[in-house]
Formats: sequence, structure tokens, C-alpha cells
Amino acid sequence: MDDISAEDFERLVIDELDLLPDDMVDGLDNVIFVTEDRPEDGSLDLLGLYDGIALTERGTYGFGELPDRIILYREPLLSIAEDLDDLKDQIHVTLVHEIAHFYGIDDNQLHELGWG
Repeated sequence: MDDISAEDFERLVIDELDLLPDDMVDGLDNVIFVTEDRPEDGSLDLLGLYDGIALTERGTYGFGELPDRIILYREPLLSIAEDLDDLKDQIHVTLVHEIAHFYGIDDNQLHELGWG
């Protein structure tokens, strides 16, 4: 797929986030969404990342904590997308996958549910 600017990619992520069901996003507490070109290791293997403490593992989590982050990586997503519609689908799936990690759903469970 042709290159899409970082700004246009971020706009696509926001648009896809807005399309997610309310019951999926309403429970997100202290979470920010970030877009980056690539993971720190520079690979194209990782599409997204949940960086934080899953809801199921939070004990004394609360006031004053830095926000958890859900990161979507532009270049890896572009590398697997065939066209703009496919890119939107891949962004959607990656958002659902990373949000699931926030709720404590691991990769094995996601795979069983068809989101892995």
C-alpha cells in the first residue's frame, strides 16, 4: 500500500476508534491512544501495543498514575494492508486487540475468539 502521512494515519485511527461500540470504550480509564511509525526495535512485526496495567491486575492503581497507552504502528500496518479499506480493517482489529489487553484478555483468549 502507498505511504500515508502520520497525520492522515492518526486521523484514520481516530475515525476507527469512534466506530467501536460504546460498551468497549466507555470502560477505558486513564488510557491514551498514540500512533508511532514503528516499534522501538524498528521491526514491522508488531502492529500495536498495550503499554500499561490490565484492569484485571490493578490493585492500588488510581490517582496520580501515568495513563496507560495503546500504540498503533503506522508502517507495520501499512505493510500488511492491500488498500485503504484493508488498512481501516487492520486498524479496527488492532484497536480491538489492544483494548482487549486493557481488559485483561490475553493473546491466547483473543486467538480463540478470532481476534488474535
